[in-house]
Amino acid sequence: MSKIVVIGGGAAGLMCGAKSALKGNDVTVLEKMDRPARKLMITGKGRCNVTNAAFDIETLISNVPTNPRFLYSAFSSFMPYDTMALFEELGVPLKIERGNRVFPKSDKAVDIVDALVSYCKKSGAKIMRGTATAFECQDNKIKAVILDDKTKITCDKVAVCTGGKSYPLTGSTGDGYLLAKSVGHTVTEIKPGLVALVCSNNFVPKLQGLSLKNISIKLLENEKEIYSDFGEMLFTHYGVSGPVILSASSHIRNMGKMQYKISIDLKPALDEQTLDKRIQRDFSDMPNKDFINSINKLLPKKLIPVIVLISGIEPSAKVNQITKIQRQRLVKLIKCFTVDISGFRPVEEAIVTSGGINVKEIEPKTMKSKIIDNLYFAGEVIDVDAYTGGFNLQIAFSTAVLCAENM
Repeated sequence: MSKIVVIGGGAAGLMCGAKSALKGNDVTVLEKMDRPARKLMITGKGRCNVTNAAFDIETLISNVPTNPRFLYSAFSSFMPYDTMALFEELGVPLKIERGNRVFPKSDKAVDIVDALVSYCKKSGAKIMRGTATAFECQDNKIKAVILDDKTKITCDKVAVCTGGKSYPLTGSTGDGYLLAKSVGHTVTEIKPGLVALVCSNNFVPKLQGLSLKNISIKLLENEKEIYSDFGEMLFTHYGVSGPVILSASSHIRNMGKMQYKISIDLKPALDEQTLDKRIQRDFSDMPNKDFINSINKLLPKKLIPVIVLISGIEPSAKVNQITKIQRQRLVKLIKCFTVDISGFRPVEEAIVTSGGINVKEIEPKTMKSKIIDNLYFAGEVIDVDAYTGGFNLQIAFSTAVLCAENM
């Protein structure tokens, strides 16, 4: 029997604690907040997108833009169907929604949290309130974890499962990076991942609150397309957000060094020719209407003044006076409505943290440190992150299970 300390009581920490205790170890899960898994409570807008029903490794890998191959063994050891089976066994019925996103049938994240906390406790692990601030080391091993109140917890093995730096009010304040650095690990640059984007266009604040559905986007880096997506997005007072924008943000690697734009196709179901015919038909039905009042069947009300302004067509121009060239310019604008990206929102607002413990310093088949003999890592503290859709939680569960199996 090993005496194991798991630092962090989030998705990875609770799973790691449970699986380690089930192997007969003496396990203490350290959690700094008054309740474990606070961040899980707010995932999926409070519904908890617990995993993605992608049942082959390559699909999982293709949804991880940062160090995907590092996760091959972790995913192999615990797949999404294992996650689903576990929560069903724990009494949480699940459902699969669009994009293979998996949620509890109740649509309540608290059901996932309660099941995971209960699983951890029933497995025999102790959940203890406390903040780890340092390690006591000897002969290249951690002998004790020191808490902020100077309490020492002796241990045979340690798993750092502290999460990243996003949503600090839930306890994710980057503690794991400091602990890892203190024993010689390097931490890659910490950036927001799956985060809203700031736009520099002066028309963007006028669109605040506008939600667009069934649109397609292209992310352009120096005018070259590097990512595309279809779905929903939202305009805010500072820029753009929503599912397709969060996923696009994962592909922005050189903010400030490169020029980034999001090109939005407001009518992806119609090609330019078909859209032009549609506009001509609308115009012929109301030949004496002012241009600004003629496209309300085509576009959301809030967007019309902005489109009219950018089109360069006089708002009061009668539609029967609009030239073919002006109309074609309008078509291109609707098919390619572009916003300029000037930055990320702060890492504290990001769904996940991009960056973390350098994967070159972790054994991918065991999650064990290559630097310290009895140190392991799991979850978001590692430099891996994925797109939206349940993939990041699956990374947490898979790395935690592999970590527990090898401790």
